Amino acid sequence: MIYSKIKSAFMLLTITGTLLVSCNKTEKEVVVDTPVETEAVTPDVAKQDTIKITLNGNDKMQYDLSEIDVYEGQTVVLTLNHTGTMPMASMGHNFVLLKNGTDLEKFEAEAAKAQKDGYIPADTSEIIAHTKLLGGGESDTITFQAPEKGTYDFLCSFPGHYSMMKGKFNVK
Repeated sequence: MIYSKIKSAFMLLTITGTLLVSCNKTEKEVVVDTPVETEAVTPDVAKQDTIKITLNGNDKMQYDLSEIDVYEGQTVVLTLNHTGTMPMASMGHNFVLLKNGTDLEKFEAEAAKAQKDGYIPADTSEIIAHTKLLGGGESDTITFQAPEKGTYDFLCSFPGHYSMMKGKFNVK
């Protein structure tokens, strides 16, 4: 009897763990501030007040997401993980969300001059939000309000990285 209960509990735990692992490849995690019934979970859940996003950058100058979708006015909690092992001086990564119409090449040229400030230019008027510069194994979490509807560019401002480490931040 006890063996049967332990075996059942172990099987349930194994199945739950498998489901969690198989579902772990999502681009974003939605935080729901109010209880939601299972049958009520629809795409509207994404319109909740807060959305958590995890973005990973590696030693091959790659983000794991090329597009991020949010809703206008949402509180965005973005965590950048540098999943590589190389130090900040040679393979630093950050996340910089730019305003619409920003000239990426001009921005990158200005950012490259700002080594002391983590490659964030002194004039931040074109930046909506940014993380600090990270070395291998480090993480940073920032919180900001999603801007008005539109498509925005995000990039890594470490010199030479933006050509490969960039994406679209889609605000619906």
